[in-house]
Amino acid sequence: MRSYGSQVLRVCYLYLRDRDLAQDASQTTFVKAWQALHTLHNESTEKAWLMRIAINTCKTMLRSREYKLYAHSPDIEELPLSAPDIISSDDTVLRAVLALPEKYREVVTLFYYQSLSSQDIARILRVPQATVLTRLSRARKALQSELKGWYFGHE
Repeated sequence: MRSYGSQVLRVCYLYLRDRDLAQDASQTTFVKAWQALHTLHNESTEKAWLMRIAINTCKTMLRSREYKLYAHSPDIEELPLSAPDIISSDDTVLRAVLALPEKYREVVTLFYYQSLSSQDIARILRVPQATVLTRLSRARKALQSELKGWYFGHE
């Protein structure tokens, strides 16, 4: 938990868009990881393995009836930060990422926010690496279109 706690919480928040639910999902992720520790065969994939558990936990929560009753729109100010120096008063990019369709949002989250390789992301999402690269490309194009003129006034 010390090594990956804030990263798991961030991924859970980006999926669930609620701080309390993200904390529940994060805690559940670590319980599941502890119970399945015997399935981890290569420590180099520890982070990818843990992120897969977190994503599956979040997807299960999203499908649950309780989530559908509880769900509400995200509050960007509640987003857990992995480091205090990341704080920014302009949340334009984050809002654009959160607005992406799920399949693009998850690759952007794992690639840029979790610094995972496209190969690790492919393992986590159980899709070919080419699919990950395609989704990243399409997400970048969507973000570029959405953020046109925002970055230093470029159009």
